[in-house]
Amino acid sequence: MQEINIGGTKIGQNYPPVIVAEMSGNHNQSLERALEIVEAAAKAGVNAFKLQTYTADTMTLNINEGEFYINNPDSLWHGNSLYQLYQQAYTPWEWHKPIFERCKELGIIGFSTPFDATAVDFLESLEVPCYKIASFENTDLPLIRKIASTGKPMIISTGMATISELDETVRTAQEAGCRDLILLKCTSTYPAKPKDTNLLTISHLRDLFNVQVGLSDHTMGIGVAVASVGLGATFIEKHFTLRRVDGGVDSAFSMEPEEMHQLAVETERAWQALGKINYGPTEAEKQSLTFRRSLYIAQDMKPGDIFTSENLRSVRPGFGLSTKYYDFFIGKSINKYAKLGTPVNWNLLI
Repeated sequence: MQEINIGGTKIGQNYPPVIVAEMSGNHNQSLERALEIVEAAAKAGVNAFKLQTYTADTMTLNINEGEFYINNPDSLWHGNSLYQLYQQAYTPWEWHKPIFERCKELGIIGFSTPFDATAVDFLESLEVPCYKIASFENTDLPLIRKIASTGKPMIISTGMATISELDETVRTAQEAGCRDLILLKCTSTYPAKPKDTNLLTISHLRDLFNVQVGLSDHTMGIGVAVASVGLGATFIEKHFTLRRVDGGVDSAFSMEPEEMHQLAVETERAWQALGKINYGPTEAEKQSLTFRRSLYIAQDMKPGDIFTSENLRSVRPGFGLSTKYYDFFIGKSINKYAKLGTPVNWNLLI
């Protein structure tokens, strides 16, 4: 599958995974805080920073009852209407430009998730380098077509989509002009549990659609994301905040700066460890071959003595003959003097 280049950052198996910090609504309606989050993310070592572009009116209807009211007591957002939630969480559109400019100054990619056509048009005016499609919008084919028609790379969270739905989404994107596509395994619960994450799907997605793959991770900690690298993830997205105690609509499952730094470090280590299929000693291991077991003389011996279990031992280091020849030597005579500690070789036999 082809590598992808977004804003000068290459994405593919030959490169460390791209790490994306997702701010969502953790700015708590403060541009100053939003810019602090950008700076903390860049300092933590991320490659990219993502916003969400919508308003409450482009997301839902202003109704405070029925299916428009979050009545699930287990939800982080219980007690709000959808409209109220999006009013709290949305990033004012006039903030996008200064946030993207700060990203550029800090050397990281700034981009966003649009939720309707007006958001796409707005982001196009800011010349974003790519687009993200949220898991709840991955079956919104008109939106997919709109974004794909820009010709820019698309990153799509798979969420609850079935294979047939994903097939329709991918075909729609590609037919509408998308040439660079990344599919992210995503579990659409907040926070998500590792046992519900099903990381094995990542490599299946890659093989099924022949695209770059990654993870949009809502679990706590870094273990799930690090494990995803071993299954082929080249793009990893995590929610990010300055401090969870500061609150915010997504703060409960967002990473703090030191955690994000550890994610950046450990995912790169995991990628380095993948290497290639290899058997036998690597260049780094060759000097360790001397610590294998081999055959040594364990007692002083003179010509004509018979090799026995007392005078022939399998020990470290590895300068003697391989231990696989032990039985061959037992019962045979030595042809010269050999002192304790002599490595066994074929010249010792009569």
